Amino acid sequence: MAERARILAVTDDGLASFVLSGSTATQMETHLAGSGARCIAADPADPRRFYVGTMDRGLYVSEDAGETWREAGPGIAEPRVLSLAVSPCHLEAGTSVVYAGTEPSNLYRSEDGGQSWQLLPALRELPSEPRWSFPPRPWTHHVRTIALHPTDADWLAVGIELGGVMRSRDGGASWADHNPQAHSDAHQLLTHPLAPDRIYEAAGQGIARSDDRGETWSHYERGLDRHYAWAQAVDPEDPDLWYVSVSRSPFTAHGDGDGQSRLWRSHGNGWHPIDSWGDSAEHRRMPYALLTNPADRLLVGLRGGMLLLTEDRGTNWSELPFRLPGLVDLATVPA
Repeated sequence: MAERARILAVTDDGLASFVLSGSTATQMETHLAGSGARCIAADPADPRRFYVGTMDRGLYVSEDAGETWREAGPGIAEPRVLSLAVSPCHLEAGTSVVYAGTEPSNLYRSEDGGQSWQLLPALRELPSEPRWSFPPRPWTHHVRTIALHPTDADWLAVGIELGGVMRSRDGGASWADHNPQAHSDAHQLLTHPLAPDRIYEAAGQGIARSDDRGETWSHYERGLDRHYAWAQAVDPEDPDLWYVSVSRSPFTAHGDGDGQSRLWRSHGNGWHPIDSWGDSAEHRRMPYALLTNPADRLLVGLRGGMLLLTEDRGTNWSELPFRLPGLVDLATVPA
């Protein structure tokens, strides 16, 4: 029997939710219409608790699998919440610790399920901070991505767009500034429970990986014919099976026409294109969100809202029978 999972898809308008069983999608629901949602994180210790960050309306929390929603409690000063991460290993009074990143770049932490938030001010005290700048809005910048260690509750990393990868060993009380071996335009950082000291980076300048918590980095662009990387995913059972979406430039990746994108797969053997789902301009829109769950299954959300599924690591693809225009993020919880 095909494994079932509930897929949570963030779009510019709100949140869509559906059950995926094999290649069949059912039980479509929508939430937070008109919220300008931008990111989502599900609590690994409580799959009924979701957090959704928005472009200008702050942060929302559901504790009943999306049936009802509340605004997050006080403490976050900025209305733009553009990144979220829930700790897989750090609980306080039975509740998972959650981090939220904003524009302008600030990082907040909650230990009570989003009822209250604490600013971690040391991030903005780094020597590189005066040089942070987001090219489309050069007067500002934001925490684009947050990566948490699978077993060390005190270690985390954030990617500033555009500023670099910053690391903390004490829960955000202090930070190590950007290591120039990493890429500075960090779009997504990931960690993996089976390779706990590894950090995967998809960035505007390419692809990089660290195997020692960011102390040293290696670039992984050999064989690529384009270098603007956006979304990535790693197989949950194999930390060497890595997927990354790459385009030729930010203008093509985020434009409304042909995204000139490719989806690449590596299994420790270099990069190989696996996007055999079609060659039209619509099929070449940038893969904005990738989701691996369970093993061997990869769900790809294109910028135009098309959803593509493989259950054999990219050999064969099927298209889900609906579109989610404005799709920007994906998450999953048990169905």
